[in-house]
Amino acid sequence: MPDKVVPGPVNSDCCIREAVCIHTKKIMDSCKSKECIEDLRVYLTRGSQEVLDRAISVKGNSAELLYVYIDVEPVGFNRGFYTVDVRYFYRITADAFVGAARPIEITGLAIFEKRVILCGGEGSAKVYTSYALPGGDIQGLPKDNSPIAVVEAVDPLILNLKMVDVCECRLPENGCGCFEVPSNISACFCEELVSHCDGHRLYVSLGQFTIIRLERDTQLLTPVYDYCMPEKDCCCGGDCVPDDPCEVFRQVNFPVDEFFPPNCTNQNGGCCR
Repeated sequence: MPDKVVPGPVNSDCCIREAVCIHTKKIMDSCKSKECIEDLRVYLTRGSQEVLDRAISVKGNSAELLYVYIDVEPVGFNRGFYTVDVRYFYRITADAFVGAARPIEITGLAIFEKRVILCGGEGSAKVYTSYALPGGDIQGLPKDNSPIAVVEAVDPLILNLKMVDVCECRLPENGCGCFEVPSNISACFCEELVSHCDGHRLYVSLGQFTIIRLERDTQLLTPVYDYCMPEKDCCCGGDCVPDDPCEVFRQVNFPVDEFFPPNCTNQNGGCCR
């Protein structure tokens, strides 16, 4: 039997030392989504809109997820369930082609909203905490034990980008055009965003991967093998980096994947054709 158990896979011959009660967040319910968001209106900056009005074509560049706003509300007709409203804010960057000149980079904001219903359990306890400071304990603000929503998302993929003349526009609008952008989102753009335009409009289709879950504070009984003590010693000053640059280079692994493409296998272990 090993003398010390480290975090990782547990062998069957490991001995549990004790069972302890810990306070942590328990995942009550979760879901994942792979969404194709079609024809999302892009609200360009003022300078980018002027460029788009003169452009003859556009090409997608990148899409960045700037912020996710989350709102959780209980479902009135089904106790223990909650609606999770999620609003995604994207920064879309594209290349606009004006005549035979080099493409000009344009940027704007796209907004997408979705709603899911998850089980978060029931509870009406009020939670009070204190913080120990040298001058004495300080009382924290009271809160309840309602579930907390967590959204994990990656930057989306640009699936399609289209420029539409405002006179020929038949695509559904995202909002009425009189939307209010949070100040922290507006600060991500060097110019103000425009919602009304008389020339061209930009629409984007995105591929978004998301995991949404509801967590609740709870106490769980868990087995303990030992205290988790770091195995690596802290290095200071010149002890962390060798003086010889060749010695540093010798510690770098050869980048095999840069020269040879990795093997691609399917779930059955066969070769992808």
